[in-house]
Amino acid sequence: MVATETSTLTVISVPTVAYLGAFTYLQLAIGYLIGRIVVAFVLLPRYYTGSMVSAYAFLGQRFGSGMQGTASVTFLVTRLLADGLRLFATAIPVKVMLESFDITVSYWQIVLVLSLLTVVYTYLGGIRAVVWVDVIQMAVYVGGSVVAGLILFGKLPSGWFGDAVQQGKFQLFDFGSSIVTNQYSFVAAVLGGAVFAMASHGADQLMVQRLLACRNLRDSQRALITSGVVVLLQFSLFLFIGSMLWAFFNGAAPSALGMAGSDELFPRFIVNQLPPGLSGLLIAGILAAAMSTLSSSLNSLSTSTVSDLHQRITRHKPDDATVLRRARIWTLVWALVFVVFASMFSSTENPVVEVGLGIASYTYGALLGAFLLGLLVKRARQSDAVIAFIVTLASVLYLVFGVTFPDGEGGRAPLAFPWYTPIGVVITLVVGGLLSLRHPDPEPEEAAEESTEMA
Repeated sequence: MVATETSTLTVISVPTVAYLGAFTYLQLAIGYLIGRIVVAFVLLPRYYTGSMVSAYAFLGQRFGSGMQGTASVTFLVTRLLADGLRLFATAIPVKVMLESFDITVSYWQIVLVLSLLTVVYTYLGGIRAVVWVDVIQMAVYVGGSVVAGLILFGKLPSGWFGDAVQQGKFQLFDFGSSIVTNQYSFVAAVLGGAVFAMASHGADQLMVQRLLACRNLRDSQRALITSGVVVLLQFSLFLFIGSMLWAFFNGAAPSALGMAGSDELFPRFIVNQLPPGLSGLLIAGILAAAMSTLSSSLNSLSTSTVSDLHQRITRHKPDDATVLRRARIWTLVWALVFVVFASMFSSTENPVVEVGLGIASYTYGALLGAFLLGLLVKRARQSDAVIAFIVTLASVLYLVFGVTFPDGEGGRAPLAFPWYTPIGVVITLVVGGLLSLRHPDPEPEEAAEESTEMA
């Protein structure tokens, strides 16, 4: 689970966040842990009451195929955008490495090769191959990063830690910034992070698929909560590396160091400062992080396409062998689409991890809101859920791209990305709840029958 949600964004971009700022990013991880606990005891038992292979099967049982298909298509588009960005981020260190050997290649060529390598074992091995390769890849990038951190520590001047503390590089909590526009203010980060985790681990097929692959509900709950603790420790590691990089480069702006973007900081150190063997291991670790995310996405996308869309559209449930064959075909199709989406990105001014979280947050509010609407509002029907879902998507996109707020410093800034998901949940519940008032209350027998059908 940790390997799946840890991508190149974490390995190369979380250090950038600490380099440019402080440890306040860790507040998100605290919120993530809180959100996982809620999912473990509220949503997971719902999944394990039936034989569901897709997170959106619950929406199909509760509302109907229209809502299930709407949620599934939204998942497909969101996953393509978010993981397309992750693939682009992977090309950054590879390009830096190749340029050190005077080899010039474009980003799309690097992405294509990575996708071809990943699709081989994803196609042949399915979820079992994806899970076990993820475990190996996580060991490579975490172990390599620890060794790189130790070498970096040995290169730092004496007194660097005191200077970093004095400059606020290890500040954890931020209670003074605008909670509306600063993504790392305490309220926005912890509350937004908690709701984000509820959506990503309770309503996103990528993570729910792993939870459903556990032996039973108790194992799934244990895996979910433990992974939150591991992620918090992992973020701490990469943030500490970022603070050490700040001391190593004397806090210079990335542009002053001749870098095309701030996310080149850690890759540049890896390529230029580490011994060749270890440098190669770290690059392999970064590639592993990307491949683990890509393989997980390919597997979950193909599962969702076959289970949530194809079978619903054709209204025919084929045998297992046919389902497996179709899923493999869709694995190849989605791999090609990923190459196209990843090639759309060329650069970004902000750390790519922030951009990636923002993209995922655009739709997570509507997805989680639809789940909660089905759980909490008994009289809600499919039309209510679909309309609320669409209204939420439109509203959040308008907030993201069409509205700015006072930033507390005399200027204006966009809404902080941790708020996208909570606001989306509220809009979905309010709109869906108001629309449901058109319908009569379900009779006690009807409600009991509906509950039995869900189980």
